[in-house]
Amino acid sequence: MMRVLLDTNVLLDSLLHRTPWHLEADEILRQAQPGVLELSVTALSLDNLFDIGRRIVGTGQARTDVRRVAQTFNILGVDRTTILQADALASADFEDNLQIAAATNAALTAIVTRDSAGFTSSAIPVWSPAELLIQLANVRAS
Repeated sequence: MMRVLLDTNVLLDSLLHRTPWHLEADEILRQAQPGVLELSVTALSLDNLFDIGRRIVGTGQARTDVRRVAQTFNILGVDRTTILQADALASADFEDNLQIAAATNAALTAIVTRDSAGFTSSAIPVWSPAELLIQLANVRAS
């Protein structure tokens, strides 16, 4: 089973139907199922989802999207330990460092993002959405 963290950009791609990226993000969400693909996001991503979403689709829809993600994804917390681990990483992007620390603490398989440049400090694999879909196809084929 693959357990991955979806970076905020991938989550937003799907929920806000951002072209052309939502196609791969939507396919990832369709393939998520117990025993095959488990999706996680950080609590930080939910805050970003709401903040960005309310400006684009309105407060009501943004709240609905946050509830839907909270009910279907694993939500990784960001506590003192995670913050200190993120601060110790070499990358200058603290938000990405928080994602890395949370995913590492949860022993996830990979981080899925469209911005791999922000994840060079990651000790776990960093995949694009397309790379995750290839990994899933390989698992299904074997």
